[in-house]
Amino acid sequence: MGENYNDEIPRKTKWAFGLIGTASSALEGTVFGSITFFYNIKLGLSSDLIGIAWLIFGFWNAINDPLFGILEERTKTKIGRRIPYIRYGAFIYGFLFILSWFPFFGNSQTALVLNFIVVLFVFDSIFTLVGLVTYSLPAEMAITAKSRANLGVYTTILGALGVLVSMALPMFLLTGETTELDPAFRPAMIIVGIISSVIMFVGSYFLYENDYTQKEDTLGIIDSLKACLKNKPFLIFESSNFMWVIGYTTLLSGIFYYIQFILQLEEFMAMVPIVIVFLSLFIFTFVFSLYISKYGLKKIQFAGLLITSIIFLIAFFLANTLVPAVIIMIFIGIGFAARVVSEQPIMGDLIDYDETLTGKRRETTYAGINALFMKPSISIANWLYLTIFTAYGFDETLNTQTDHAKDGIMLGFFLVPAIFFFIATILFLWYPLHGKEWNSKKEDISKIHIQKENDYLEYLKNSKSE
Repeated sequence: MGENYNDEIPRKTKWAFGLIGTASSALEGTVFGSITFFYNIKLGLSSDLIGIAWLIFGFWNAINDPLFGILEERTKTKIGRRIPYIRYGAFIYGFLFILSWFPFFGNSQTALVLNFIVVLFVFDSIFTLVGLVTYSLPAEMAITAKSRANLGVYTTILGALGVLVSMALPMFLLTGETTELDPAFRPAMIIVGIISSVIMFVGSYFLYENDYTQKEDTLGIIDSLKACLKNKPFLIFESSNFMWVIGYTTLLSGIFYYIQFILQLEEFMAMVPIVIVFLSLFIFTFVFSLYISKYGLKKIQFAGLLITSIIFLIAFFLANTLVPAVIIMIFIGIGFAARVVSEQPIMGDLIDYDETLTGKRRETTYAGINALFMKPSISIANWLYLTIFTAYGFDETLNTQTDHAKDGIMLGFFLVPAIFFFIATILFLWYPLHGKEWNSKKEDISKIHIQKENDYLEYLKNSKSE
């Protein structure tokens, strides 16, 4: 029965889901990528207070994802357990995005840091509720791996557009010779928030869920956490991922300081390094995807980690002028591409391995537990590079920094991330899900999936006949 089942997702659904990913990436990428620079340089909040705020936020950021992930696993409504969070959260998401750029407690240092913390806490909560859904919904819309992979083409390409918007637009409007805020910035953010909300709300009506996974009994919160901690390959990957995210977050957030104070670019030229990284990443994501079947996920991931480590180390010594910086950005894109193209499939393998332990598919639970490890590293990264900048004499009130302060920017933006990338590379050597033994086990997992598909199709057949 399963062999004759047409699991093709309608094209309109693929476009809708891909565009929802574009909108979500634009919102969360803009806030978490540029909020530090916005408050520090444009509003004048001290680097020390911003660093402390990120550490405070890190505690909530670590626990909300696994809690929300388990909550969403247990949600059951007439329109599904994922779609309601997108449909009813869309305009809240957009409103809180817009509110992030309008301090409402005043302009004193105390008021600004309080506002900064509130923005992080509140915006991250709605992002988590929606983001976990976009991570796991493919498994709810499609039953077979072939259909999920086909949907992934749309999400990767369209989602990349959201990432580009989140990096290029703030870079164009926030960098420049003055610390004064460009009057076009806030209107631009309002437009992005409204358009993104509408896209997500309308797009939700073109989504659907198979209730195959809703029919499975879910684990309790404690049992769910225990099961994840018994997944040793997952813990190995997360130890490497923790180090990787520190370096990656430094790039996304710290690049504003690098472009304004080291390369001293503004307006359209300020977007050049971002666009180069993006184009390189996009091109080589496709290239590396062609070699996954030949070399396996572990080798591709390891190559990405190693390339990135070496390039960041070289950049510390050479990338203080535009020409070498452009070349460096190309290779950063290459390293990131190998990492990006293998990350989701590796997470899929880890969830498959968990299924052999628990007998259940737990995508959002793993998305949440993954964040339990990942989110603290985001806070650490933002605190760390700001602390290093400050230690070297960085002054957010100055348009031109001293040579010593510039040395601190280069150290915090390139050398420190290089160290974390090297540690991530070494830790990943112990990742065990690869080779003939794992491939054999995946064949057994495929048989389990086929049985679940057939059971569900039989359920559909019986439901229609009643």
